[in-house]
Amino acid sequence: MPASGPRPLSPAGVELVTEKRVLITGGAGFVGSHLCEALLERGHEVLCVDNFYTGSRRNVAHLMGNPRFELLRHDVCFPLHVEVDAIYNLACPASPVHYQSDPVQTTKTSVVGALNMLGLAKRLKVPVLQASTSECYGDPAVHPQPESYWGNVNPIGPRSCYDEGKRCAETLFFDYHRQHGLAIKVARIFNTYGPRMHPDDGRVVSNFIVQALRGADITLYGDGAQTRSFCYVDDLVDGLMRLMATPATVTGPINLGNPGEFTIRQLAETVVAMTGSRSRLVQRPLPQDDPRQRRPDLARAKAELDWQPTTALQDGLARTIAYFRQHLALDNTVVQVPARRRAAV
Repeated sequence: MPASGPRPLSPAGVELVTEKRVLITGGAGFVGSHLCEALLERGHEVLCVDNFYTGSRRNVAHLMGNPRFELLRHDVCFPLHVEVDAIYNLACPASPVHYQSDPVQTTKTSVVGALNMLGLAKRLKVPVLQASTSECYGDPAVHPQPESYWGNVNPIGPRSCYDEGKRCAETLFFDYHRQHGLAIKVARIFNTYGPRMHPDDGRVVSNFIVQALRGADITLYGDGAQTRSFCYVDDLVDGLMRLMATPATVTGPINLGNPGEFTIRQLAETVVAMTGSRSRLVQRPLPQDDPRQRRPDLARAKAELDWQPTTALQDGLARTIAYFRQHLALDNTVVQVPARRRAAV
C-alpha cells in the first residue's frame, strides 16, 4: 500500500513524479474516464469510483484489463474507507437534463459528497481536488470571468441545485483548508466536450452532433446569440493534473477552459457543415437563468499552471463527431445523412 502524506517537491516547488494510488470519484463519467486513462498512462494506480447514475461502465471497459486500474461502485453521499495518495472529486451530474431530474440528489452529491471526500483526505493527509464549475459565475455581469468575480447566481432557480451545490462545495473546501490545513485544489471548469459525452445529456455540443447525425432538427434555445467557450477534454484533463501537481500554496480556484468564444448559432452551423447534415435550425424558448455569455479569464492558469488549451474547436469537433458516428452506429440509432460539401469553420 503506498504511503499516505505529502509528496516531495523539487527545488522549483514542482511535485516530483512518483507512482501514486489515485482516487477519482465520478471516474466512469465523461471527464473522469479520460482522467483515469491519463493517470494510468503516467504509471499511477487508479481507483475509479462511480454510482453509474450518469457514468457508464462502457467508458472504462478498455481499462479493465489494466492491473493498476480498479473500479468500485459507490455513491459519494456515503463515506468511503480506502487508502489513497490523492483524490480527484468529480462526482456530480454535469448536464441540466441530468442534474435537474433529481435536484435534491444533485445538491446532496455536491455537498455531502464533498464533505465525505474532504473527511477522507483529512484522515489520510492527502491532497484533494474539487471539480467545480463556471456555473459558479451564473449569468455573469463581468466578461470574461476572472476567479475574483463572485458571480450572479439565482439561488432558488431550476439550475441552482447544481450552481449552488458547487458553490457550497467550494466553501467547504476552503473552510477545511483554513480550519484543518488540508491541501486543496479547486478547478472551475468551463464547457467541456469530446468523446464519451452522453448522447442524451442535453449539453449543446452532444445535442447538436447527435441531432445532425440523425438528420433531425437542430434545436437552438433562444436566438442562438448567447456565447460559450468550448474546451476539448484532453486539454481539461491536462489542466486538472497540472493543478494537482502544484505546491500546497496553490489552492485555486483556477479557471480551466478555452478562451475561444462562439455563439450557439455558430456552433450549430459548424456542426451541420462538418457532419454534412441537412438538418434545419429551429428555435425554442430560452431556459430560465441560461447564461448569456461565458468565457474564462485564463491569466491565473497560465501563471500558476503554465497551462492553456491547445486543441482548436474544429479539431476537437472532428474527433467528437467521429466518436458519435461510431457510438450511434453501434446502438443502431444513427440515420445516415446525405453528404454535401463541407463548409470551412
